[in-house]
Amino acid sequence: MKLLKKITLGVVLIFVAMQFYSPTKNTSPGNHTKTFVIETNPSAELKTIFENSCYDCHSNNTAYPWYNNIAPVSYWIASHVEGGKKHLNFSEWGKYTMDKKDHLLEELEEEIVNEEMPLTEYTWIHGNTKLSENQIDAISEWVKQTRIIYQLGKQPK
Repeated sequence: MKLLKKITLGVVLIFVAMQFYSPTKNTSPGNHTKTFVIETNPSAELKTIFENSCYDCHSNNTAYPWYNNIAPVSYWIASHVEGGKKHLNFSEWGKYTMDKKDHLLEELEEEIVNEEMPLTEYTWIHGNTKLSENQIDAISEWVKQTRIIYQLGKQPK
């Protein structure tokens, strides 16, 4: 019984200590997705979809919920955001090459059509972020049209 009390006390102390050391938040001022929007020209509907369902994990500005201030949730969210930005960061769109942009659009379509994005964990908590079939179709069509532009831009003149 003494051992169980010591372990419980240790876990509680670690939990309390974690509250004082939270990960750095992913926030930046300004219009962080301006280049992406100008270059790819998504419709107003698609811009809203990206803002609601993608930007929190795939840009340099995350809208954090209140529970992000509680460890270990804050670490879990920070990990998801970091991983998302490694795969695709809409805020860094202007830094990607044409080939990279084309590939990222291809992956974006694949992830959305296969319903792998947005993550299920994200849609559980943010119910309005789950994409409907119509939204998936609209994104897929937009990706195909946008990729044609990138592929034309890669062709020798």
